[in-house]
Amino acid sequence: MDNKKIIKRNVKDSVFTNLFQDTKYIVELYKALHPEADYVTEDMIEIVTLKNILTDSLYNDLGFMLDKRLIVLVEAQSTWTVNIIIRGLMYLVQTYQDYIEKEELNIYSSKKLAIPKPELYVIYTGDKKVEEKEISLSEEYFGGDATALDVRVKVITESREGDIINQYVMFTHILNEQVKTHGRTKKAIDETIRICKDRNILKEYLSRHESEVHDIMFSLYDDEQIFNAAMREHAKTARAEGIKEGRMEGRMEGIDAMIANLKNMGVSEEMLRNAANMSQSQRS
Repeated sequence: MDNKKIIKRNVKDSVFTNLFQDTKYIVELYKALHPEADYVTEDMIEIVTLKNILTDSLYNDLGFMLDKRLIVLVEAQSTWTVNIIIRGLMYLVQTYQDYIEKEELNIYSSKKLAIPKPELYVIYTGDKKVEEKEISLSEEYFGGDATALDVRVKVITESREGDIINQYVMFTHILNEQVKTHGRTKKAIDETIRICKDRNILKEYLSRHESEVHDIMFSLYDDEQIFNAAMREHAKTARAEGIKEGRMEGRMEGIDAMIANLKNMGVSEEMLRNAANMSQSQRS
């Protein structure tokens, strides 16, 4: 059975999210971002990562607060895009909204509210060479013009040897090498974990959560496969039963049923949105 399993396409993001569910590793992450902050302890950390509970809800890789004074949002990306600035802005707004509601703050009060200072980061592990150390909303989208709003995201491509960021980046590089050698297979995962433990890369995490990491990294079908298979089946059915005879109503019902089936299969929010957008375009 294991031989039929394949690596999930979002494996590196999944491991990142799982790794930083533990406040111990969040402390290590913050100290890697702020080496001077040797005073930070686990009891100062509150995880505020957005969860993808509803289809149209936002979700991010990692969000945490430090003593209610600082909000830190971190995304792990293997594909480069400056659109992470837009997403970071949306994550930040939602995180502030959640904080204001939780603390029962009155935004209509005449008294100035005390809110945490924000820091946004992206840890990039892809092959594209990225020179930027920071990307800005105004610079990337408005030619550097001063606007009513700016968002700045710090770009992390490397870190000090041995710190938690460096270990995560090394993990992704070893994984890429093993996938090139063994394909998207169990062998690639086993070798990645073995090599990382031998080289003291995320060794404690992988030793404590090895079975969990296997569960994260493997799936009989990943979201993209399920989505593409459903789309092919829909197209085949639509051609056979509706398109030639102009049965638009039946065609739309077929798309709605496909979306419902995808949701039941546990397909990601992004895939569901793609299917919903396709449905909307065919209705118009």
